[in-house]
Amino acid sequence: MKVHHLKIKQVFFLAKLQGVKPFEIRKNDRDFQIGDMLVLHELDDYEKETGRTITQVINYVFEESEYLQKGYVIISGEMIGMQLSKD
Repeated sequence: MKVHHLKIKQVFFLAKLQGVKPFEIRKNDRDFQIGDMLVLHELDDYEKETGRTITQVINYVFEESEYLQKGYVIISGEMIGMQLSKD
């Protein structure tokens, strides 16, 4: 199991918190696997980290080249934690 630290724009971070965006579309330059963890670090409008994070366990990796640009994947996961304060 790997832990992948990724940056995520605020609009998408908020959609994840609301439960309406259960997936990520990412370049597969990290060899994402089921069981790996994603730690998503929220970025503000100036692309600086806010200190808020969401942690997910990957439960599905879609990499069908017929539907995605080569080298990209759709990742879905179960949220297992979050940090919503800067402390």
